[in-house]
Amino acid sequence: AEMIAAGGLKALSRPGAAIGLERPIHGVGTTLADGVGLGYAVLHEPRVAITDLIAEDPAFEVSRLEAAIAQMRVAIDELIERGDVAHTGEHRDVLETFRMFAHDQGWLRRMREAVMTGLTAEAAVERVQSDTRAKMQRQTDPYLRERLHDLDDLANRLLRTLVGKPNGVAREQLPENAILIARSMGPAALLDYDRAHLRGLVLEEGGPTSHIAIVARALGIPAVGEIANATALIEAGDAVIVDGQAGEVQIRPQPDVENAYKDKARLRARKQEQFRKLKTQPAVTKDGVGISLQINAGLLVDLPNLDETNAGGIGLFRTELQFMVPQHMPNTAEQQTLYGAVLAAANGRPVTFRTLDIGGDKVLPYMERVEEENPALGWRAIRIGLDKPRLLRAQVRALLRAGAGYDMKIMLPMIATVNEFLRARLIVRRELAVLERDGRPAPSSLQLGVMVEVPSLLFELPEIAREADFLSVGTNDLMQFLFAADRENRRVSERFDPLCAAGLRALRAIVDHADKAGCPVTVCGEMGGKPIEALALIALGYRSFSMSAASVGPVKAMLRALDAGKARQRLDAWLAASDGAASLRPLLSALAAEMKVPV
Repeated sequence: AEMIAAGGLKALSRPGAAIGLERPIHGVGTTLADGVGLGYAVLHEPRVAITDLIAEDPAFEVSRLEAAIAQMRVAIDELIERGDVAHTGEHRDVLETFRMFAHDQGWLRRMREAVMTGLTAEAAVERVQSDTRAKMQRQTDPYLRERLHDLDDLANRLLRTLVGKPNGVAREQLPENAILIARSMGPAALLDYDRAHLRGLVLEEGGPTSHIAIVARALGIPAVGEIANATALIEAGDAVIVDGQAGEVQIRPQPDVENAYKDKARLRARKQEQFRKLKTQPAVTKDGVGISLQINAGLLVDLPNLDETNAGGIGLFRTELQFMVPQHMPNTAEQQTLYGAVLAAANGRPVTFRTLDIGGDKVLPYMERVEEENPALGWRAIRIGLDKPRLLRAQVRALLRAGAGYDMKIMLPMIATVNEFLRARLIVRRELAVLERDGRPAPSSLQLGVMVEVPSLLFELPEIAREADFLSVGTNDLMQFLFAADRENRRVSERFDPLCAAGLRALRAIVDHADKAGCPVTVCGEMGGKPIEALALIALGYRSFSMSAASVGPVKAMLRALDAGKARQRLDAWLAASDGAASLRPLLSALAAEMKVPV
């Protein structure tokens, strides 16, 4: 991140020079959530000063600790289920995971043990979190780094509960047009603030796939991360502009800069209105190519987005959420109830259920935790399902029973070889045979597909396209693994663009082999929800996308102005030229401008 003080950068760099907090400052960071927000700074101050360290009565302190934890859990439940956030879909998995951490028995046990050494409840919370932070800061794994923000937030909430102070600024105290400034935040902390008054978020830490970024996007709050020293350079009440589209922050802007951003905000509002008008228009390119636009979902509360966007279906339903919330494994009946409700709510539109994608950052509270050097490449998703077939069988059984009378689509994540798919398919077929043997009603049809997200599968594309009923490209993990670049690590994540020749050729190979085998293929990663990336994917031959509900409007606006045939010719020529360019993004952007395609 970069901070530029207008007219005074060199002066500020001299030893002993005071930072002029009255100066305009331009900060360059990372986009967390799109949008433009203008307002005044409010400092997020979650820390509580601990004055009493030694306890005289450990038993009393344990009772205080347990009462505070119970109170905090109730408050978190109320926060997450509050009416103004219940129907914003994409953030639900993150918030439910946060709630799961609040019920972690190991965390509570460590705090009890600290109290029994003679500490007060507050000091015990502080010690356990300090120890946890010290251990996790040494980790390089992005999942563990992200979890640290969650645990910091939980510890701060518990401390405030113990001392009887509210978390942050009370909802009723938040001023109009507030821009929240913080070093870092857990995903639920944003919900403490009155969304009606919140215009933006500026963080010193946090990347685009961080939990707080997901929540900010779901709530429609413009956010920028990795703004160095933001909490030191910004004072409460300072005028601040958050440009979530460019990843920039203007601190104490000049009047002409402020006016320019007001114009930008008005233009954005007009675009949003145009997207709403496109809702009933078909998703067809300028030259008549039909494109399927579906949404990603994870809980029943996401289903209203189907009607709000007029999407063609749910291209990815994440089933792991139901497993992450309770303290017990959902039984077959509980799973069947959820899946049946999803199919009924979809009202005839197709739903693709992804089997359990747990492991990595998604740890179930009732399963043994496996310590791994690199969880993203470890024991997760279908690898757990094949090693613990009872788990996979129970879920498949619930899906098949729920799908009685419906066209059922089941997708397997993290498949690395055709052999893994064949082993999983055998489990599914056996469960279907048992269903029919028992005389239970079965799905009208059953399709079993594969998430293409492990690069090894690129070398078995003819075989997997022949064996699977459909393919779904998980571009997030595929690109991370393809370039061996942790998408949370800016030192390497920004070195590689998915729109480079290597990334596009890999994606073209998938769609070409799928088309040759007559195997339907969908993109369900973040690439499909970004207009310029979706343009490239359509040019490669993709005709089906699943994305966040908020992305449907911008992508539909793009494709309706696009000549897909012309884009295909240009992209084929660029890929054939192979001049070693780091990215084809500039050429694609120029093509969009030439064709007057909004990206």
